[in-house]
Amino acid sequence: MALKSSSADGKTRSSVQIFIVFSLCCFFYILGAWQRSGFGKGDSIALEMTNSGADCNIVPSLNFETHHAGESSIVGASQKVKAFEPCDARYTDYTPCQDQRRAMTFPRDSMIYRERHCAPENEKLHCLIPAPKGYVTPFSWPKSRDYVPYANAPYKALTVEKAIQNWIQYEGDVFRFPGGGTQFPQGADKYIDQLASVIPMENGTVRTALDTGCGVASWGAYLWSRNVRAMSFAPRDSHEAQVQFALERGVPAVIGVLGTIKLPYPTRAFDMAHCSRCLIPWGANDGMYLMEVDRVLRPGGYWILSGPPINWKINYKAWQRPKEDLQEEQRKIEEAAKLLCWEKKYEHGEIAIWQKRVNDDACRSRQDDPRANFCKTDDTDDVWYKKMEACITPYPETSSSDEVAGGELQVFPDRLNAVPPRISSGSISGVTVDAYEDDNRQWKKHVKAYKRINSLLDTGRYRNIMDMNAGFGGFAAAIESPKLWVMNVVPTIAEKNRLGVVYERGLIGIYHDWCEAFSTYPRTYDLIHANHLFSLYKNKCNADDILLEMDRILRPEGAVIIRDDVDTLIKVKRIIAGMKWDSKLVDHEDGPLVSEKVLIAVKQYWVTNSTSTH
Repeated sequence: MALKSSSADGKTRSSVQIFIVFSLCCFFYILGAWQRSGFGKGDSIALEMTNSGADCNIVPSLNFETHHAGESSIVGASQKVKAFEPCDARYTDYTPCQDQRRAMTFPRDSMIYRERHCAPENEKLHCLIPAPKGYVTPFSWPKSRDYVPYANAPYKALTVEKAIQNWIQYEGDVFRFPGGGTQFPQGADKYIDQLASVIPMENGTVRTALDTGCGVASWGAYLWSRNVRAMSFAPRDSHEAQVQFALERGVPAVIGVLGTIKLPYPTRAFDMAHCSRCLIPWGANDGMYLMEVDRVLRPGGYWILSGPPINWKINYKAWQRPKEDLQEEQRKIEEAAKLLCWEKKYEHGEIAIWQKRVNDDACRSRQDDPRANFCKTDDTDDVWYKKMEACITPYPETSSSDEVAGGELQVFPDRLNAVPPRISSGSISGVTVDAYEDDNRQWKKHVKAYKRINSLLDTGRYRNIMDMNAGFGGFAAAIESPKLWVMNVVPTIAEKNRLGVVYERGLIGIYHDWCEAFSTYPRTYDLIHANHLFSLYKNKCNADDILLEMDRILRPEGAVIIRDDVDTLIKVKRIIAGMKWDSKLVDHEDGPLVSEKVLIAVKQYWVTNSTSTH
């Protein structure tokens, strides 16, 4: 709110503050008009807004840049701003923890060389990753599902290697994704229709899915219209840029592999898991990989295996593999599934579907099976860099034969704002239902304020969004829309592990330590939100490194919202002054007396061997 004063000076201050509020609102409006789309012709969203006129209404509850004088005393002539230089052009697609040259120095056994191997401190880059020449803002969803600008990921290998499988085609200056795949050359929609004849995808029962070895994530892309959100992963390997293509299409994906380390997801997270000729040896290592899928699969959830060795008796000639090998492979899978107490629901053609039991009641006999090795850990969500084990994750205890272990979920979208079972059961120490509901109210209020500042927030301009310190997923829940998705990141050093709650709400996310690089390609997120992240990591690692990582994964002209205490934000603002970002510091929506502030920033557009266009 503008400061009240009966003096002329007071009126002047009020007028200046109103002007600043108006200016910031229009700052984002003008930004929209400059967004680059497909061929640099101007963003269609910005054009639409231009035609309709900008809504730059002044928000009375916000006071912008109240601490301007304080910032001037810090970022002044007496303290020189450190300017970060662009990295060399060869780093345009650099992934610090999945660097190809470093990967080749590790053993190939069990895909160890495809796991995360981050650069040591003395090898970290302290420069800005450039975009390739010709880079443009990706198309808006749903057009982005089918088309990606060639300049953004200029790799044609898959168009040749997967030509007959309908993965991807190169047409002029765009890639086209027809929706095919190795196991669904006739299109993902028809394939999903077949799965939906067994799995309840239409009524909101199945909301979260895991796609292992996802390729270009067409399965996840086509699940979107059924209101199912898939977390897709694939390694950075000979299939150059498959995860990059997925993210350019606007589909959630990370670089990852089933190797020797546990998946970075909580126990009982996904309603459905999927492998379409993903080349994972499911029967190997005493069924260890299936046991890891079982850990992250919700009670009552489904596992889909499409491709070898399913129905090997008919298909072994087409697959050009010895039928004895395929028979043994399927035997091991069936044996592991039986030990996990999964029920086979379907097998037809090259597709098989199993369902995990809702509780342990039907699986009592395995308690006496000498092959059933149960995991001994007290914390099944403690997975960051933890070795995978060939052990079965126990179900939570139940009191009746039909009770869902861990708690029954409502169908989506009701589950988004219902109290999650992990909260209502008191599983998270010190977190009450009232505290959870208060957190939801706060985030609805925060997001409402964000939308006043940046009117493009829920227009579809920002498709891929990341919340770097997601908590219960309140930000993602408040901004939920078919036009966007949020990668809810729960830092491994967070005081309370809340990622299980995020999944119980029907949202998706991942564990990560922000002292290291994230498992994604450069320029894969349109908007990044960070709530008290820098306070959390104070004295843990260098704020410069975190901000450089944010810059790496943020698209040119992408936006950043950082919420933290004012002293922390002033330090952050000083750092980003040397990063080719434009920024504004604004007050909390409750007024200037609240010590928590919000830093809004926009990454300038620039490409390799160029300077900013601003």
